[in-house]
Amino acid sequence: MTNKIFKTIDEQIKILKSKGLIVEDEETAKDILFRENYFFISGYRHMFMEQSRKDKFLTGTTFEELYSMFVFDRKMRNIFFKNILIVENNIKSIISYQLSKTYGFREKEYLNPKNFAQDKLNARQVNDILNKVKRQLRVNGRQHTATMHYIDNYGYIPMWILVKILSFGIMAEFYSILKNDDQQKIASLYHFDSETLGKFLILIANFRNVCAHEDILYTHRTQRFIPDNKYHELLKIPRGEEIYIYGKNDLFSLVIMLKFFLTKEEFSEMIDEIRLEVEILEDEVNTIPLENILDRIGFPANWYELEDIN
Repeated sequence: MTNKIFKTIDEQIKILKSKGLIVEDEETAKDILFRENYFFISGYRHMFMEQSRKDKFLTGTTFEELYSMFVFDRKMRNIFFKNILIVENNIKSIISYQLSKTYGFREKEYLNPKNFAQDKLNARQVNDILNKVKRQLRVNGRQHTATMHYIDNYGYIPMWILVKILSFGIMAEFYSILKNDDQQKIASLYHFDSETLGKFLILIANFRNVCAHEDILYTHRTQRFIPDNKYHELLKIPRGEEIYIYGKNDLFSLVIMLKFFLTKEEFSEMIDEIRLEVEILEDEVNTIPLENILDRIGFPANWYELEDIN
């Protein structure tokens, strides 16, 4: 296996040009590579590569276009991340309210294993997830002002404070071990069944991690698929051999999931922000048709119509 060795900015420019990329303003390109990292920028090259030669850019591809894809993805991450945080806060608030109302507000009460799924198949999962929660409490409890206040003044941490130090991923797992009755009460607030809510939380947590760690978002695909729902049908999304070709495990699936969680105003604002970034990208990228980019993202041509569908 050939080792990857350090390359200077000049060498990085030379590599890109050797692959057919047009670099008209080398000084600007060097500054961008220095600030943004060659590895991150080059991660967006795949859209612009010839099908027959993966080491050759499509004729006419410019560094500016490559960087535009990078910036587009960054802005999309920012748009989705802030809306996922809204969902995260809502879910944490609802779950903590439901458990506190039913089982009490001290951690010894609401984290009692008897309050969770009791079948033998879930016993190990319940134990593992509760241990994760308690570990977060031990590790992070004194690193946050709110949790420290309750520990020092009351000797316990209510659930509505505990959730501040729990990740969305842990909250998704936490929901999965709740009793069916508690799951159904929470899911009913979003007007779908408890199983669907559990799947959505896991998938949204996955997208949240991509956004938070600044990984490539626009071509991200989750291993699990969201269930078919009315939006696939109302948008007339075409089906492949077995499933809809858009909105199942791609970025558009996240848009569909957020449609269920956000208010109408929040969702409309998000769609407007996405639409603006898509329009900017269309102006800045000429080598590839916009419909090809949308297809790669997983957006159907009429993706924006989701805003007005009830």
